[in-house]
Amino acid sequence: LSIRAAGQVDFCSNDYLGFASDHQLACEVDAALVEFRRSGECGLGSTGSRLLSGNSEYYEETERMLADFHNADSALIFNSGFDVNLGLYASVPQKGDIVIFDELVHSSIHEGIKLSRAARAVSFRHNDVNDLRRVLNEAAGQEGCRANVIVAVESIYSMDGHCAPLDEFCDLADDFGASVIVDEAHGTGIFGAAGAGWAAELGVERRVFCRVHTFGKALGMHGAVVVGPRVLYEYLVNYAKPLVYSTSLPVHSLISIRCAYMFLKRTAAERQQHLQDLIAYFHERICKLPSGCAQEGPSPIQAIIVPGNEQCVAAARELQRHGFAVLPIRSPTVPKGTERLRIILHYHNTKAEVAALMDLVEVVLCRAEPASGSTSPTS
Repeated sequence: LSIRAAGQVDFCSNDYLGFASDHQLACEVDAALVEFRRSGECGLGSTGSRLLSGNSEYYEETERMLADFHNADSALIFNSGFDVNLGLYASVPQKGDIVIFDELVHSSIHEGIKLSRAARAVSFRHNDVNDLRRVLNEAAGQEGCRANVIVAVESIYSMDGHCAPLDEFCDLADDFGASVIVDEAHGTGIFGAAGAGWAAELGVERRVFCRVHTFGKALGMHGAVVVGPRVLYEYLVNYAKPLVYSTSLPVHSLISIRCAYMFLKRTAAERQQHLQDLIAYFHERICKLPSGCAQEGPSPIQAIIVPGNEQCVAAARELQRHGFAVLPIRSPTVPKGTERLRIILHYHNTKAEVAALMDLVEVVLCRAEPASGSTSPTS
């Protein structure tokens, strides 16, 4: 474990919209907690799991608010995004079912699938519509269309910043009778009207089976929610072990979540626009980098490839030494040879900060390149 040095410019956190450090939002959370305590409640621990003493009218009101916001029939809050995916994928696939997943989905999805009763779990190439079609065809042929098929994807991928072609995935799912589950951990707040997410941006909220939205990234809070049909809510309440056997979130967390969503409704449009302006400027600057270095995308997550764990770590340390909080992503977290500087753009970043960062990145990458006329070890 390490602690980020004080005074560094943040280019590494998941606080995309700056909510985690927003003074106005903090004041609104404090005021809401004071108002809650006027009802005679202290607003501390929940005292138990949802199925025992940890449920409340306030909890269920919060879930109804989240369901309305995300255009869904129901919403079920979990203690974290990892807990949602673990419980969802461990319990929903039934005996004989098939789970087809993007090769880059989060570890929590893999762990849930391992615990499930699914007959098979098969990956397809990242964001590749044609390869998903191939895998769906194979599944249909082998199982004679008897098995339920679940397609597991993320809306925005955390290491690359790629956006999933959810509309095309939904078209394929409709053709094959499959169900799509979308992890919106990195899409919540960033895309969609009022920050409702990438599925909302594409208008496919009602075409997917369910969506997972987390509160610990753009919303600056803690916890997560799965939104979808009411039958899923009732099922998970009884079968999702991370929910059944965990003490539920305290009231303070629920108040924070409510305040964050109200704040999101008021501020999303302006903050999203600032982010898009920074992303556009960042893309202008990466054109100056050596060919093949940049993995640009439309999300705040950007990647600059620095092959080799040692080289990537050295580049990140040089940036940190000059006051920029940029982290190296090493193999095996990403495939060998694609080690990268993961640069996150935020609402609280300025164009001047991005310019200063990229000035230094250009210098650091030039140092990392072989000297002119030198012989490559592989040549």
